[in-house]
Amino acid sequence: MTLPTIAVHLDHTERCEVRTLLAARLARRHSSHLVGIVTTGIEGIPAPMPAHAELEDCIAGASLHLRRRAETVAHVFRCRIAEPTLASFDTRLVDGEPVGAVIGLGRASDLVVVGQADECAVVDHAVRQLPEEVMLQAGRPVLIVPRAGRFDGALDRVLVAWDGSREAAISVHHALPLLRKAAKVTLISFLREGDASAERALCPGEMNNWLLRHGIQADIEQVETSWRFSDALLDSAAALESDLLVMGGYGHARMRERMLGGVTRDLLARATVPVLIAH
Repeated sequence: MTLPTIAVHLDHTERCEVRTLLAARLARRHSSHLVGIVTTGIEGIPAPMPAHAELEDCIAGASLHLRRRAETVAHVFRCRIAEPTLASFDTRLVDGEPVGAVIGLGRASDLVVVGQADECAVVDHAVRQLPEEVMLQAGRPVLIVPRAGRFDGALDRVLVAWDGSREAAISVHHALPLLRKAAKVTLISFLREGDASAERALCPGEMNNWLLRHGIQADIEQVETSWRFSDALLDSAAALESDLLVMGGYGHARMRERMLGGVTRDLLARATVPVLIAH
């Protein structure tokens, strides 16, 4: 497996620079084509009646402002990554809201890079839901970059959360290109004390052999804990000085609302290192 195409969501927030530079480093390392996705926020609005020329001018002015802002975001992206070492890149300027655009264009990539939800950022509620929605709907692995901190390394110390589930298996499979280039990989499983059935389901020896056949030497750890699994995982990531966390994303549809599993939602909100997640 390789990463021929990486897509990154671009916007006008301060965190876009960190997200862009991390995506560009990954693209250089994996000789990937990098696609910057920029949405204008311009929705299809019916033309007003001729008698409302003032309203028409107002709408036209607002649309022009949004388009110019999006074009500026795309220009800054091109300036930031215009280096000979980057194989190829381009931008996609799309009208409408970002969630649908990132999901749609992300499906034509091998990895989608987005930012962690930030309640303090000047964006609407739909944008704050973008990481969850892309993870649940794009059908591609998603790399979520935290809302704080800089990530200048090469994602060389990877912690894989393994619980034997379908979602965890999908995420580890998608992460293989990153795991092959990592300096250290740790696969960790958490158990409740005395839960023998869970221990049998984890198959740590089989996972170790599978990783070895993919050319990946990993440390395999099983840890009994009374903590919440999200707390235990974040504590382990800090103790191991991991700069990438790989985990499965859990979710289900209830009526029209997308609901995430508790551990997934908690980690997406609190992670302080980039998280690669798939559903």
